[in-house]
Amino acid sequence: MTSESSSSVYIVDMSRTPFLRVEKGPGSFSASDLAVLACQPMLLRQSFLPTEIGEVVTGCMIPSSEEANISRIISLRLGCGQRVPAYTVQRNCASGMQALDSAVLDIQSGRHDIVLAGGTDAMSRAPLTFNFAMTRWFSALAASRTFSQKIKMLLRFRPRFLSPDISLLQGLTDHTIRMSMGQTAEEVAYRYRVSRQMMDEYALQSHMRALDARQNKHLSNIVPIVDVQSGKIIMEDNGIRADSALEKLATLKPFFDKPFGLVTPGNSSQITDGAAFMLLASEEAVKKYGLKPRAKIAATAWAGVAPEVMGLGPVAAIQKLCRENSCSFDSIDYWEINEAFSAQVLACLRAFSEEGELIPEPRLNIYGGAISLGHPVGASGVRIVMQLINALENNGAKRGIASLCIGGGQGGAMLIERVFE
Repeated sequence: MTSESSSSVYIVDMSRTPFLRVEKGPGSFSASDLAVLACQPMLLRQSFLPTEIGEVVTGCMIPSSEEANISRIISLRLGCGQRVPAYTVQRNCASGMQALDSAVLDIQSGRHDIVLAGGTDAMSRAPLTFNFAMTRWFSALAASRTFSQKIKMLLRFRPRFLSPDISLLQGLTDHTIRMSMGQTAEEVAYRYRVSRQMMDEYALQSHMRALDARQNKHLSNIVPIVDVQSGKIIMEDNGIRADSALEKLATLKPFFDKPFGLVTPGNSSQITDGAAFMLLASEEAVKKYGLKPRAKIAATAWAGVAPEVMGLGPVAAIQKLCRENSCSFDSIDYWEINEAFSAQVLACLRAFSEEGELIPEPRLNIYGGAISLGHPVGASGVRIVMQLINALENNGAKRGIASLCIGGGQGGAMLIERVFE
């Protein structure tokens, strides 16, 4: 649906937690903890009660076993009440953007006037699970009826059964092509002649831009959170490296294609815990509650690409978005392309350039990206829209596009228009 043919949906408020780089073991916060912490201050400053929200939509890639339909858990913990429905969506790296898109469609259909939508993930808590051999052995043992049958099954146990499935690695692998996301980044780097030096230079730029944004308070939607385990107040993202340098980045070894690859942990997005949410409202709700819209979601586009070049998803999605909404690249003031990998962003820019389309780098990811800020998969699609709105507001601009590549071979793109008072 285009902005001309559908009712407007406004972003009236937004908030996120600091993004916390995964370091040593499970973090202090579950995915629902992070979501609640992100949303509470935002809801407290509204002119309506949480019970007046129409629904809650949440994107989440790796909810824990205790957080089935995590959106409902978040809704109840926030005090939205038992009558407010909630559902969870999952589109890999674009889960948060999918939550926003789903909320837009629900508002445009007339189902609701106010929707709380966002994304969350505690990637540090991604579980280890039993492998299939262990599961099959357990099942056979449980099915044994006699003592002799049980002894027989116990003797069939093998130590290799204890090798766990690491769900985080499984989730970051496309099993249809047997390639990890990092290997697909190597593929697009090869196809578009992206060098290791180019990747490291881009990674350094991400850190420097994020550092500058933090110092100049351009990352203003972050709410402080308290780690009750350590007693520390966390005020800001902890993945930004002020001491990042090309010399240091150059010493890092390839991780996904050893020993000859180009993609390293330094020029890849960080594994991170975090949550980001927005309040979306119809024009009627804006008038009824005296809300002050910051921007509107003018249009969204989804596109598919070959899984082995999933990093090119933004190219297909942005082209589709612009084609369907008759907007040229020149009419877009600022851009966000999620930094899954340096190689992926640079390959997208080269792909656009080869087709005669240009995204000026000084207007792309101006406050840094996932390489420096982190990539909690469920939340990143909301974070980039949030950051885009900040860029538009801080620079007196009107229109922007936020886009992500999506594991499995997809791309998503969202056209954002700033609302001027």
